[in-house]
Amino acid sequence: MIEARFGHVNVIARDWRRLADFYGRVLGMEVVPPERDYSGLDFEAGTGIPGARLRGVHLRLPGLGEGRPGPTLEIYEYSTSPEIPLPAPNTPGWAHIAFVVPDVLVARSTFIAEGGTPLGDVVVATVADGRQVTWVYVRDPEGNIVELQSWSAPAP
Repeated sequence: MIEARFGHVNVIARDWRRLADFYGRVLGMEVVPPERDYSGLDFEAGTGIPGARLRGVHLRLPGLGEGRPGPTLEIYEYSTSPEIPLPAPNTPGWAHIAFVVPDVLVARSTFIAEGGTPLGDVVVATVADGRQVTWVYVRDPEGNIVELQSWSAPAP
């Protein structure tokens, strides 16, 4: 077994500043300085992309206060990117990122009001241990899938 700890999740954006601002407004994520700007032969070799240049920032994930190291959402933008269709929830590969929120309906409304789009209906389901989960998929302004969820205690 390899000793490991979780570091970050990366999303490649069309406009990294706009997307980072969205997550700051909607979920209160804070920038973890410095802004990043990568290019050069080593970066090209590491990415396998000739002439690659990458700019962006890390955002502290919600619930991890200032001064606490920990996982970040890394939002980067390449100088050039191919156009691809929006992923569907069943597209193979990493599908979505999930956030636990106090109220799914309020969070969904906030996402949409700030530039996100709806993807599915709000669902309430009982899981094997008796807890209820309320969840919904939405898209951020660039079409990435985000799950919003809240949990209740199991019924007595």
